[in-house]
Amino acid sequence: MEAQKYWPPYAVGVMLGLVLLSAYFFSGRGLGASGAVKRTVAYVEMKAAPSYVENNHFLSHYAHGKHSPLRNWLVFEVLGVMVGGLISGALAGRSKWTIERGPRFSDKKRLLFAFIGGSLMGFGAALGRGCTSGQALSGGATLAVGSWAFMLMVFAGGYMLAYFMRKQWI
Repeated sequence: MEAQKYWPPYAVGVMLGLVLLSAYFFSGRGLGASGAVKRTVAYVEMKAAPSYVENNHFLSHYAHGKHSPLRNWLVFEVLGVMVGGLISGALAGRSKWTIERGPRFSDKKRLLFAFIGGSLMGFGAALGRGCTSGQALSGGATLAVGSWAFMLMVFAGGYMLAYFMRKQWI
């Protein structure tokens, strides 16, 4: 099966905006992902070391109450994104196991950099009280000043690092 072409980025931006609008309309909440990760970590920690979670101010916030931390809008949203992405990739003929990397990167180096970048982004999301989807998309849609500052700093950081990383990809 031949892979289909990608959608034009402007059409994807409009569709993403409609998904965000639908999320606010139907659930009363915006999009996000880092909250799902925090809740998953709290759930796993509760199973492994419940007393640690009870005494940890950060994790206890997500693990208190009679319901499981996984019973949350963001957890189901992220699961839906994963399933939807898998179905979309399969329908477009793009589903395959591969590691996208430049010619100067080994697979191991690419995975290491991805892990470091993801960890830094997760740490930044915890400090900034939201990730790119929660802060930039959902917060930006409500015109929250902090979310716009976050988004501008994400782009500024990306452009600054792009200069140093571009040689690895071309």
